[in-house]
Amino acid sequence: MRNPPRLVDFVVDFLHRRGVSHVFGVGGANIEDLYDALHHSPAGPLGVVAKHEYSAATMADGYHRASQRVPVIASTSGAGAMNLVPGIAELRASYVPALVLIGQPPARLDGHGSFQETSGLAGSIDATRMFSELAVHCVRVQEPEAIVHELPRALAAATDPAAPGPAVLLLPKDVQQAVLPSGAPSAVPHEPAGPPLSGAADRARAAGLLQAARGKGGVVVIAGEAVARADARPQLARLAEALDAWVAVVPDAKDVFDPRATRHLGVTGVMGMDEVEEVLQRASAVLLAGTRLPQLAGAGLHEHLKGVPVVCVDPREPFLDTQEELVRLTGPVAAELDLLRGALPGAEPGPRPGRGRAAPVEALPPSTPLDMRASVLTVAAALPQGANVAADAGNTGASAIHHVDVPVGGRFIAALGMGGMGHSFGAGIGAAFATGRRTCVIAGDGAFFMHGMEVHTAVEHELPVTFVVLNNNAHAMCTTREQLFFSGDYSFNVFRPARIGDGVAAMFPGLAATTVRTVGELRAALDRAHSTTSPALICVDVDPTEMPPFRPFHQQALATGRGRPVPEGAVPG
Repeated sequence: MRNPPRLVDFVVDFLHRRGVSHVFGVGGANIEDLYDALHHSPAGPLGVVAKHEYSAATMADGYHRASQRVPVIASTSGAGAMNLVPGIAELRASYVPALVLIGQPPARLDGHGSFQETSGLAGSIDATRMFSELAVHCVRVQEPEAIVHELPRALAAATDPAAPGPAVLLLPKDVQQAVLPSGAPSAVPHEPAGPPLSGAADRARAAGLLQAARGKGGVVVIAGEAVARADARPQLARLAEALDAWVAVVPDAKDVFDPRATRHLGVTGVMGMDEVEEVLQRASAVLLAGTRLPQLAGAGLHEHLKGVPVVCVDPREPFLDTQEELVRLTGPVAAELDLLRGALPGAEPGPRPGRGRAAPVEALPPSTPLDMRASVLTVAAALPQGANVAADAGNTGASAIHHVDVPVGGRFIAALGMGGMGHSFGAGIGAAFATGRRTCVIAGDGAFFMHGMEVHTAVEHELPVTFVVLNNNAHAMCTTREQLFFSGDYSFNVFRPARIGDGVAAMFPGLAATTVRTVGELRAALDRAHSTTSPALICVDVDPTEMPPFRPFHQQALATGRGRPVPEGAVPG
């Protein structure tokens, strides 16, 4: 660190001491001093420049979800700061902690019409007020000396175990450049206290309900993203075995329970499996582990849950209506799961039959033409050990959530808070930075045209990311809605053909980019990509009329007789 240090040198040194390895952002005049400090800090962190501030936020998102480490985002003022809004909103909605450093025009110009002013003075936009609504914490640092307190406070707010999320510090340029006075105190870390453990009486009541259900219709566990955030997979597995319970997972927690286990039911909600609802109808109790059961995860389940006892292990209040009986255990998820298992009477788990998933993709001949289903199943079968998957929005995302299981040790990443298109490109890059392992991005052409140029970032850093773009030359989920819920005689969402694979190959001569048309060609392209440590892009042309495994679409198609038929067993009922 420089002596005497500028405020930005102090920030970078603090980040280094806290183990931060990457800062994701986009440069600009009012954040360039931070990048200068990063350059003069040979021990790190590494400054990663994205193509768009939204993607810097999604890189941070994927980085955290793949590693549980706290990411840092940096942006300049004005449009740069505004471009962060949807990314910060996703972090907040998905409980992803992040420290967000946003440059501002010099404080001495506040209220004088400076370029990109957002001080809230003289009729300007108030960035503090705006980001306070989006983030869990937002402070504008007006005095340089305040950074020694505000920086650790922001990090503590971001990592609050009860409600983690993005914490924003607004840093005027002249404050960033200020030299801290000699003898300035070191930043004192604020370690947030986790929520207290639930009382023994509540735990005993929960154990009694679950134990009683074992002797009747059994127990179904619905596991959520907070299990991953707490790295509580072993505790979940041990409790499920002790309860002799079936386990279902919410869409953005596909990796929290081994999909090969006979107790595994599959995914809940509108993109999930019929088996979940069928088994739940017979259950005598339900355990929610690390999920509030929001709409996409709980659609079709909430009404049934009114009539059975529910135990919820999560500090957050679940999205449930009036229950027959609800017991909440609100301490740290991992500890509560272990203590609940300890409160159960000893019993040997019984055998569980397999759940009869769809036939493996190996049954498809190499000459089979590719549609969405065949494509994502082929991708799933080719994932190397420990690989991560980042699935985007729309029809492609629904297909990936329904069909793709990640290998043990990998993470399945999906943005189901705000559901922004193009999220997977940055998230996949962030996951690759965090783990160094192969990450597969599964996205549609609509998502590619929004934020697919982050391929450039993967190329610049030689990251092991395989971008699989399913190109139907449409915003196909919108097209499907036009066909099912409206007259179907028009579409604003079908476009002229684009040759994405050829275009990317021309733009990036060193990148392995190709277009495939059959199962055999896709397998070969994936094998080539995964035999390297470099990025690759594979484009698959698919039909925009193919209906994804999205329950509301199939219900509407059955009711109206519209929509393209799909293979039996390939979609939820």
